[in-house]
Amino acid sequence: MVAIIVNDCCRFYHPNPILRFFPVELRKQNWRNYIRHDNLVAAALLGKMGYTEREKVELKKEFLRMLVRLELDEARQRLLLGFFEAYVKLSEEEERQLQREVKTMETKEKEKVLELIISYEQKGRKEGMKRLIESMARKGMTNDEIARLVDLPVEEIQRLLEE
Repeated sequence: MVAIIVNDCCRFYHPNPILRFFPVELRKQNWRNYIRHDNLVAAALLGKMGYTEREKVELKKEFLRMLVRLELDEARQRLLLGFFEAYVKLSEEEERQLQREVKTMETKEKEKVLELIISYEQKGRKEGMKRLIESMARKGMTNDEIARLVDLPVEEIQRLLEE
């Protein structure tokens, strides 16, 4: 095995690398120290860093701003948001507070953050509806019955079941 060890001034090859691991205790790291770093790793780990209950809404708002600044594709955004939300769960009241705070942000940034929030809410509703429809179909309900109950056209029910 050959390891490449990079030094500030030169590179050299070492046949027997010595690996040292330094634990990083994320809970001891203040999230505010990392929020301005446009770094995917910092964004992903933000929810594991130290914050108080009162800071949760601000933490999520700043995380969403970071996602907007990073200009990631949808798949990466979804991955980071899913990871973040696994650790930082807001109550309904906190979500409403987040919406209010986002609406006070600078116009351009506000639009992008709201767009991000709305698109994920819509995707969540669509996924929930799809699961409900699949569950109803597994229980033997016809597409017509499902369409009447969920107030969607039969064609939409068929499309969702085929996906």
